[in-house]
Amino acid sequence: MSVGSRFRSGLIGLRDAIVPPRPVEAHCDIPCGIYDPHEAQIAALTVLRMDQLIAEAVMPPMDAKPEDRSGYVSRLARYTAVKEQHAERVKHEIRVIWGDYVTPDHAKQHPQLADLTWKILKQASKARQSTALADAQELVKLVQEFAEIFWLTKGAKTRRQPSLQKSGGEIVVPLSA
Repeated sequence: MSVGSRFRSGLIGLRDAIVPPRPVEAHCDIPCGIYDPHEAQIAALTVLRMDQLIAEAVMPPMDAKPEDRSGYVSRLARYTAVKEQHAERVKHEIRVIWGDYVTPDHAKQHPQLADLTWKILKQASKARQSTALADAQELVKLVQEFAEIFWLTKGAKTRRQPSLQKSGGEIVVPLSA
């Protein structure tokens, strides 16, 4: 830390000691009011797609060329890394909506929401730990249920439409009011 930086830090500390900063409250880091479970749905579909790709990957025979074997291992590593990132993304997106958007009134109107949130967080971890398509499909299903409830809290009806992604599946979208 430079002398100038230490001097500024000291002055700020002195100022805060003389006139303590007043607490500020907000419902989130930047109270923008923009929440949407869309990213969680896309991340869940990505987990499913990575499991599909892992299941489709054909292990080269033992006598295959080293570059064929290393290519296979590299593909599996990339699929697994992407799956890990997106399973964590599901958890992040759901935690943000739960922690920053959901109010006690929402929880009262939708009593299953707390349990559903917990199930999503646990299922995302389970989907990370396995390559079973059923685990990834269950994650997608739970996130879709969450999305439907989320949009209900905003007074919107929803519909499920084909995702048009290679993983297949559906995306929950709000309908215009």
